[in-house]
Amino acid sequence: MSADAPAAVPAGPQDADSVTVAGAILDRLQGAIGQEVIGYAPVVRALTDALLANGHVLLEGVPGLAKTYLVRTFARALDLSFRRIQFTPDMLPADILGTTVLNPKDRSFEFRPGPIFAHIILADEINRAPPKVQSALLEAMQEGQVTIEGESHPLPRPFMVIATQNPIEQEGTYPLPEAELDRFLFRWVLDYPSKADEVTILRTRGDVPSNGGRPPVVSAEELERVRSLPAQVHVGDDLFRFITEVVRETRSDPRLLVGASPRASVHLLNAARASAVLDGRRYVIPDDVREFALAVLSHRVIVKPEALVLSAQPSGLTRMSDTVRTILLDDLAHVDVPR
Repeated sequence: MSADAPAAVPAGPQDADSVTVAGAILDRLQGAIGQEVIGYAPVVRALTDALLANGHVLLEGVPGLAKTYLVRTFARALDLSFRRIQFTPDMLPADILGTTVLNPKDRSFEFRPGPIFAHIILADEINRAPPKVQSALLEAMQEGQVTIEGESHPLPRPFMVIATQNPIEQEGTYPLPEAELDRFLFRWVLDYPSKADEVTILRTRGDVPSNGGRPPVVSAEELERVRSLPAQVHVGDDLFRFITEVVRETRSDPRLLVGASPRASVHLLNAARASAVLDGRRYVIPDDVREFALAVLSHRVIVKPEALVLSAQPSGLTRMSDTVRTILLDDLAHVDVPR
């Protein structure tokens, strides 16, 4: 932790109260979602962090881990609009962006927005969409707008894409291009629940319950109040250097063909600032950086083929995830932590 961090940004009563609200929002979200989806408190924290950092999240896991239900429950806990888009190989960009149609009443053309015009977008099985549809998301995710027939249409604020994909079944899929992967703040790999959590799942429910009638636990006013806080969080020069060195370490690692880009540094900084807000602080500490370093960097590096050591894992993609994790943990350990 930077020695001068607490004193560098004195927090007034209103600022301190806003930070308290941010922590309360996380507690309410984890409590409400924990009643429906068992064992995913760290994922809920990551989704909340991404929401405050104006980022997007890619959830990856085998079928049956409740990825879709988790996102739906998270979105319904917020007083924001939500749309689920099921991606298929026969989709067209207009199916998600919208299109211009002729109004027969006055013979004029009008724009009819597609499902992308919502605050929270669940892009279910995003890797099943063809390249044209995936590229249509790039402008929306990066610029917060879509352009149709030369006219730009702003998207609602906040705007967050939470995409899911299955790393095992690859038939009929289109791998996400590096440019699109780079737009995601986090790539979060979901693992099987623990034995205790799985017992709880069996004890508390059979089929997935419907939570459609539950009211939101976070209002739009509360969310708007705290979304500006991460930009006000103080980051000491030693933390700027720490983030830079962590990212640059991936570029010099001989096991990696491609290291993380400068955008990764910016995203890691944004995630660390939002993490500080969720913990009730107005300054970043090294733990904020290390908490989300793997989720920020794992989808932005490419491992050399010779670095993929065969293991007992049944899936090559699982070996890839394990190898990337090992490499990034090594790189993170090589960087001196600020005191």
